[in-house]
Amino acid sequence: MFWINLIGYQIVWFALVIGASRGHVGWAMGAGAVFVVSQVLTAQNLSVECRLLVLAVVLGVVVDGMCSLMGWLRYASPAPALPPHGAPMWILMLWACFSTTIHRSLAWLRHRRWLAALVGAIGAPLAYAAAARGWHTVEFTQPSYVAIVWLAASWAGALALLVACAKRWSVQAARSST
Repeated sequence: MFWINLIGYQIVWFALVIGASRGHVGWAMGAGAVFVVSQVLTAQNLSVECRLLVLAVVLGVVVDGMCSLMGWLRYASPAPALPPHGAPMWILMLWACFSTTIHRSLAWLRHRRWLAALVGAIGAPLAYAAAARGWHTVEFTQPSYVAIVWLAASWAGALALLVACAKRWSVQAARSST
């Protein structure tokens, strides 16, 4: 499951980023939906996986919505968005896909919240920068450090929260099933 999740997530990431850069996100959204459904249906605990998915999308609305609403980032294919003029739907699909990595390819972070925060703080700005430089899917406005600091801080908190909730909800689910 580890490799399928890791490689599948990367394929969907590229599909959504490249699709958004070209203004054709429909097929990439479909690929993302297939990936999410396949991961959710094979989850050890459907309830926990669905809760993580909802939490991740809400975090995406806040994190990327703030970037868009404050004008720190400009997104290719910005509509439709949630809220209007907020986070584009294709990036919310990325958040949904990312949620499926918490119990699989990122499971090693579940007992290391501090490391999850560090991975989020470093990895997210790098991923956004790659999307900006490689495909012009996002554009950092000036001064770009504002968006970078926001992404680092918010993703540090978001990933730490996701792994903490995954651990807590999994323990609760295990207790209630016995």
